[in-house]
Amino acid sequence: MTQLSLLHILTLFFLALAPDNSVKNSKVSVLVLGVAQDAGYPQIACQKECCQKVYKGQAQPEYVTSLAVIDEDSGEAYLFEASPDIPKQLKILQEARLGKPVLPNGIFISHAHMGHYTGLMHLGREAMSANAIPVYVMPRMKNYLENNGPWSQLVELKNISLNAMQDNIWIAFENFSLRPFLVPHRDEYSETVGFEIKGPNKKVIFIPDIDKWDNWETNIEDLVLDCDYAFIDATFYDGSELPNRNIEEVPHPFVVETMNRFRGYSKEIKSRIKFIHLNHTNPLLDPGTQASQNVLIEGYKISFTGMRVQI
Repeated sequence: MTQLSLLHILTLFFLALAPDNSVKNSKVSVLVLGVAQDAGYPQIACQKECCQKVYKGQAQPEYVTSLAVIDEDSGEAYLFEASPDIPKQLKILQEARLGKPVLPNGIFISHAHMGHYTGLMHLGREAMSANAIPVYVMPRMKNYLENNGPWSQLVELKNISLNAMQDNIWIAFENFSLRPFLVPHRDEYSETVGFEIKGPNKKVIFIPDIDKWDNWETNIEDLVLDCDYAFIDATFYDGSELPNRNIEEVPHPFVVETMNRFRGYSKEIKSRIKFIHLNHTNPLLDPGTQASQNVLIEGYKISFTGMRVQI
């Protein structure tokens, strides 16, 4: 493995942290609240070097993937995914909003895999006993929450108020709008969607979970060309990360596959892609790895908690 100089690594790292200042008049922004796969980083019972580095203080733990849209003009904020790390993520959101209310004005959920909705438990009787927090879900997801405990208790006690979304139907708020769109994934309990979010000036695509790009009738290149920022599934860097498991049971587009699809595009186009939803085995969690350097050298970005872009 080629070793890059410490100066080169630091330069690439700080370039990845550089904020986007291209739109100075927009008061709507997207804030990253977590970047890890559903089970977080480190992952339960993991004895691998990737997790042991966290326990030894050699790497930083990461929250499960979640975004927030913050509208400074209206004073509202909306959460995308109710992850198991939601208590800590809402604290980050509150600090970003300069002390405004802790709870979001609504929560959008992509699907019924553990990292994307189980944080709803913190809104229930055993925790804060929230009052009718709007939760936006697709029809099958709505049915799942209404008819399966313990989630049904949240509905019965009116801790949450379910709002059904429809595929490709826009939802408008004061200064931004969004649409969910169906994507192929392991839909055991619900549909799976990505989101397109339009602010006053810019557009974001958020696809935290999807099967291989070739299994989708939509061309991911077209979506990236038509947006300004694309937070997309990067669960695995390549196919070597789970030697003791059948990786075909958890299909995702490998980072190397996504990079290959965009090989002929300019660095400006590549920089729109912010890789997110990283499994604990993914070397992109460590900015010092050759894999991370390769991604940054090619022009792509790696999402991090606290990354914020104006839209």
